Amino acid sequence: MPMKPPKRWHWIVLALALAFGLDWVIQRPDARSRALDAALERDGSEHLRSYPYRFRVFRVEGDTAVMGTPRNFDVPAMRFIAVIRPHIDVRNPQDPAFVEAQARLAAAQSEARSIVEAQPGIASVRWELDRDWLTAHGVDVPSR
Repeated sequence: MPMKPPKRWHWIVLALALAFGLDWVIQRPDARSRALDAALERDGSEHLRSYPYRFRVFRVEGDTAVMGTPRNFDVPAMRFIAVIRPHIDVRNPQDPAFVEAQARLAAAQSEARSIVEAQPGIASVRWELDRDWLTAHGVDVPSR
């Protein structure tokens, strides 16, 4: 019995699978970045490992690790905190819950930096806004 030729939707599914696979290969971190991410998992406190944002290394440039952050001057911490703690009034900088959430973010980011800087071959960390994470969580990010 002869095989039927593939239908159009088969080709579409195959093309989408190949596109996603290629995108994954292109965006996959290099070996040094993966090793630094493993150090964050291995050496991080329970607070860091359970924090809603996963600090990670995007890439290594010489002896500088470029790490993702959910905040910077364009996207202040209050916009990030509004996503991870929607019950907090982020418009009130005196709200004790907001102050505590900011302190937890700062502590997690500081710990992540310390762990990465303690690894061999890394002298410093440079922060880069994690546009993909923010966009995926509904935060409008200004264009570069």
